[in-house]
Amino acid sequence: MTQPFRLDAGQIEVVEDRMAEVFRTKTPAQRLAIGFALRRSAERLLRAHLTCAHPDWDSQRVAREVAGRLSHGAA
Repeated sequence: MTQPFRLDAGQIEVVEDRMAEVFRTKTPAQRLAIGFALRRSAERLLRAHLTCAHPDWDSQRVAREVAGRLSHGAA
């Protein structure tokens, strides 16, 4: 049985042991593809949320907000 996760103050993510083992079997290219797919998924979800939450925003405004949030506000 897996022990509960313990988050330290500076720790922002925890990978379960079973998932870490799966990732170890992937090639670097496969791991990169997984990361890109996760980012695309986050972008789609955020775009859908913003479109629903701000129906008055046009697509360019939504795109700027998505880009800003996903880049932590970096220009």
